[in-house]
Amino acid sequence: MSAQRPLEDGIVQDFKVNLSYGEYLHLDEILNAQHPVSVPEHHDELLFILQHQTSELWLKLVVHELRAVQQHLAKDELRPALKGLARVKHIQRTLTEQWSVLATLTPSEYAEFRSFLGTSSGFQSYQYRAIEFLLGNKDRRMLKIFDDHPAALTLLQDALATPSVYDEFLHFLARRGHQVPVEILQRDVTQPYEYQADLVPVFQHIYENAEQNWDVYEACEELVDLEENFQLWRFRHLKTVERTIGFKRGTGGSSGVSFLKAALDLTFFPELYAVRTEIGVPR
Repeated sequence: MSAQRPLEDGIVQDFKVNLSYGEYLHLDEILNAQHPVSVPEHHDELLFILQHQTSELWLKLVVHELRAVQQHLAKDELRPALKGLARVKHIQRTLTEQWSVLATLTPSEYAEFRSFLGTSSGFQSYQYRAIEFLLGNKDRRMLKIFDDHPAALTLLQDALATPSVYDEFLHFLARRGHQVPVEILQRDVTQPYEYQADLVPVFQHIYENAEQNWDVYEACEELVDLEENFQLWRFRHLKTVERTIGFKRGTGGSSGVSFLKAALDLTFFPELYAVRTEIGVPR
């Protein structure tokens, strides 16, 4: 038995003219984008950089997909919107599992190069912030952090000014004939979404009449999956930070674990959770 498999005649081997894998993906740029700052260079800093760079690449795709979901919902195209949400859910699972790689960085190892990070922090991830805005957790105060980054500021200003995924879904429901309160449909979309008790009966009707509302019933569950995955990601982030630095302050000035723990109380789609208490309760 040969130790090598033969190359097939049809395999392209000349890339003086043909487009190569590396050129298409700009691999030279990507693979040379890691620049450790520790002196002397610490072995584990490459892990730390790659963990965050790959996360940012996935976040870029989440932003891309959520924008498409918004557009599909605005055009009453629920099926492709659900496809987009399904893709985001798979990306979320990948992002959550990535924390297990960073968790191999021990406290003593991280302490050897953490000081070189200066004030850089994941809190400054404008793509993460854009995702929160796209899902309805909008906070105009965050814009100031990116005053010196025009591209990031433009992305966040656009996400702040446009209806969130949830806003678009509620408008879609209204066009379908569901009794979404008018004041919710006319709300200022630049403000963070807040719980609306009058919306709960709308979802209760959908859930208790699932057979007649199957597609929107499915969409509701997809949104719940999305939020649950987001919370799982936040929790793994919290536990990885706690495991690595304990209760030290964050490099960006936050309280660290306590600050991350507070984010676990945030919710994007509050009525989709509140309705669960009401389902099956006689009216």
